[in-house]
Amino acid sequence: MASLGRHDRSTNIWPGFVDALATLLMVIIFLLLIFVLAQFFLGQALSGRDSALQRLENQVVELADLLSLEKRANVNLTKNLTQLSEQLQTSVSDGDDLRAIVSTLHSAAEGNQIKIDQMSDQILSDREKLSQKKLEIVALSQNINALRALKTELEAEVSKLATHTANLNKMVQKEREARTKAENQISLNEKKLVEQTEISKSARAQIALLNQQMVALRQQLAQIEKALEFSEKLNDEQKVQIFNLGKRLNAALATKVQELSRYRSEFFGRLREVLGRQRGIQVVGDRFVFQSEVLFDKGSAALGRVGQKQLITIAKTLKNIAKKIPDDIDWVLRVDGHTDNDPIKTLRFPSNWELSSARAIAVVQTLIANGISPKRLVAAGFGQYQPIEHRADEIAKRRNRRIELKLTQR
Repeated sequence: MASLGRHDRSTNIWPGFVDALATLLMVIIFLLLIFVLAQFFLGQALSGRDSALQRLENQVVELADLLSLEKRANVNLTKNLTQLSEQLQTSVSDGDDLRAIVSTLHSAAEGNQIKIDQMSDQILSDREKLSQKKLEIVALSQNINALRALKTELEAEVSKLATHTANLNKMVQKEREARTKAENQISLNEKKLVEQTEISKSARAQIALLNQQMVALRQQLAQIEKALEFSEKLNDEQKVQIFNLGKRLNAALATKVQELSRYRSEFFGRLREVLGRQRGIQVVGDRFVFQSEVLFDKGSAALGRVGQKQLITIAKTLKNIAKKIPDDIDWVLRVDGHTDNDPIKTLRFPSNWELSSARAIAVVQTLIANGISPKRLVAAGFGQYQPIEHRADEIAKRRNRRIELKLTQR
């Protein structure tokens, strides 16, 4: 029984030992698994740290480059700051100078403002005077018309007086010749009386009659001379009146011409402002000259779009100026067409006469269509017979192909 008991105890210890070894083995395996996992996670962590370290190194390099750039920029900024400081000092000194200049300009501006006020008053006064002058011009124009009629009448009267004076001169000449003949006859008769010792009563009566005729002739001659003197005096007075009238007429006409010249200068001045800088357009004396290529195609009288736009501008300018011109100034805008000497022979334009005239008429019709009165326009064609260049090259021909505008009296 005792041996059987020992045998049972030895048999029961071994399974426990196996269980213990199995447990130990599982623990070891578990620890190894934990170690492997720890190594794995540690490797992952170290790998992440290497990547982070590499990124940090890259960032350090980039920051070093940025620092270098910042240093360079700082150096440049320092230089720029130095330059700006110098410029600021210069600007401050310039500002002081400018303040002094501004102060001077303010003083001058105040003086100029006073002058402007004075000029404004003067302009208002001049405008009132100009209005009075316009009224005087209208009255003067009426007086001129009356004086012209009076001049015509006086000229007719002077013509009549001249004819009468010529007749009187002829009569005086005849009387003088008769007087000379009578004096010669008396002298001859006196000689005969001296030679003859006896004079008959009839001879004495004849002598007395001749003396009476001579006295009558002398009286008639004196009357004729008085009439002639009166006629000459009247003629001289009328000549003085006609001379004074002519001076007044010339002064009035000169005033009208001067006014028209002023309006013409204003008209061409405005055209020069609007069109003067364009190619192919120029001012020559008192005329505005367009090269034909600006308005027309070669060999054509049809206006292009550019030409129509420019003529519309001219029409607007002319309408503004026409409002200022007094009604008693009989003005017209003359449109002259010119060509070169190249011959043309088409069904519409047999010669340059027809081409130049058609171009002038086309310009006039465009101006009429844009509000210019036909009574104030004149179209003329000169062909190739009034060139401004006598050379035979193409440049001279291009200058001769032109349209001229001239503001003048009718």
